[in-house]
Amino acid sequence: QGHLVESGGGSVQTGGSLRLACAASGLPYSTSCMGWFRQAPGEERTGVALIDEDGTTSYADSVKGRFTISRNGDGYTLFLQMNSLKPDDTAMYYCASAPLYGASCLAWPTPSRFDYWGQGTQVTVSS
Repeated sequence: QGHLVESGGGSVQTGGSLRLACAASGLPYSTSCMGWFRQAPGEERTGVALIDEDGTTSYADSVKGRFTISRNGDGYTLFLQMNSLKPDDTAMYYCASAPLYGASCLAWPTPSRFDYWGQGTQVTVSS
């Protein structure tokens, strides 16, 4: 049974940095599309960054130039380096995995296409 576990959230001031990590295990498919999503209270869950099986990435406009998604060599540990954080980045952050590859991954599939999710890690940015 697939399992994702996030870590690295916390509280920082505006302009600060955090690095999130997500450890995946037991996925029933090979290295595939993984992503970071976030959800603030009262809002929908939205995509932040995606990475396909080859390491190609895509970002939401709101985080371009500030966030970097990456994965380790075996593809099963995911990272999100977040710099120049703003109060609007405050949310619960989730990592997720989907059996999608290449262009299908980077075309920003809806969250419903991701079949494994972590429990979330809170990021709070104060002004």
